[in-house]
Amino acid sequence: MTRFLLAGGGTAGHVNPLLSLADAILAASSEDKVWALGTKEGLEATLVPQRGYELLTVDRLPFPRKLSGYAIWFPFRLWNAVRQAKKYLKTYQIEVVVGFGGYACAPAYLAAKSLGIPTVVHEANALPGWANKLGAKSAKAVGVTFKSTPLPNAQFVGMPLRREIEELATGADKESARLAFGLDPDTVTLLVTGGSLGAKRINETIEDSRKVLSAAGIQVLHIMGGRSDLEEVRTKDYVRIAYCDRMDQAIAASDFAVSRAGSSTVSEFAAVGLPAAYVPYPVGNGEQKLNVAEIIEASGGLMVLDEDFNSEYVANTLVPLISNARALSEMATNAKQVGVSDGTERLLALVKGVL
Repeated sequence: MTRFLLAGGGTAGHVNPLLSLADAILAASSEDKVWALGTKEGLEATLVPQRGYELLTVDRLPFPRKLSGYAIWFPFRLWNAVRQAKKYLKTYQIEVVVGFGGYACAPAYLAAKSLGIPTVVHEANALPGWANKLGAKSAKAVGVTFKSTPLPNAQFVGMPLRREIEELATGADKESARLAFGLDPDTVTLLVTGGSLGAKRINETIEDSRKVLSAAGIQVLHIMGGRSDLEEVRTKDYVRIAYCDRMDQAIAASDFAVSRAGSSTVSEFAAVGLPAAYVPYPVGNGEQKLNVAEIIEASGGLMVLDEDFNSEYVANTLVPLISNARALSEMATNAKQVGVSDGTERLLALVKGVL
C-alpha cells in the first residue's frame, strides 16, 4: 500500500488532472490511499469531495508581485502553511507528493523536501507558475503537458484527461451527441465555449454572427459560461446554454470549435481531434498563446487575438473553413497527431517510478 498526497487547485486546469490521477491510482490498486491538498477558496473545495476524496486545506497564499504589507508578512504566512502541510504528511504517513500547481503546492513541496518525501511535479501550462518552478528544483520527476515547457529535467507526458474524454478519443457517436442537445444529426456543428466563467468577446461575437452562420448551413452549440448577460436560446440550428455538465458530448457533437486556450481545453480538443479557433485570454502572463503554439504549428487549429475576433473574422475566415469538409478533416487529423490521449497513464508511470 502506498499513501499519496496530490496537491493543487484553484482552477479546473489544476483540479481535473489531479482527480484523473487520483482515480487512476485507485483503479490500479484498491489498497493505495489518496488525499488531496488545496485551499478552501478554490474549485477543489467543491470538486474533490464530490469525487469522494478527502480534501486537506492550507491558507490561500498568492505570491506577492510588489512590495506591500502582504509581501512583508508573506514569508511568515508561508512558513505557517508549510508547518500545516508537514503535519498532514506526518499524520497520514504520506510516501509521495504530486503537485499540479496552484496555491497549495508551494507549502506541499517545501514540507515534503524538509521530511525527505519524494515529490513529482506536473505542469499543465506551457508557461509554468512560480509554485511548480519552485517544486521542480527538488522534484524526483517532472511531467509536462507541452513539450516546450521550460522546466528542468521535464518529461513530456501530456495532460491527464477525464476518463470520458479518453474514451471519446477512440471514437465518437456524433449523431447521438447532437440529438442530445436538440441539434440536427446531419448538419455540420460549431462548438463555442469560453470556459466555466465564459468569455465576453467570444459570446458577443457569436451572437452577432448568428445570421451568417445560419445562412451558411452551420448549426451552433454555444456554451456561455457563468458571467454572460445573454439568455439561453434553443432554435433549430442554434442552441445556447449557460452550462454544460457533459462536455464530452458537446465535443463529440462538434466538427469545429471556438474557445479560449486553457491547457485542459487545448489538450482535450487535440486528444479527440477537434480542430478549433483559439482565442487566448488577453489578460495575464500570456500562457494561453504558448499553450496553442504546437497545435498551430501542426495546422491543427487557428489562433486569433481577442481584439481581432469579431463578426468579420467569423464571416471571412471561419465560415469558409467550417464549410470545407476536406479542410476540416485535415485539421482534425493534424490536431490528433499532436494530442495525447493517455496522459493519465503516462503520469501514473512517472509517479510510480520515484517510489
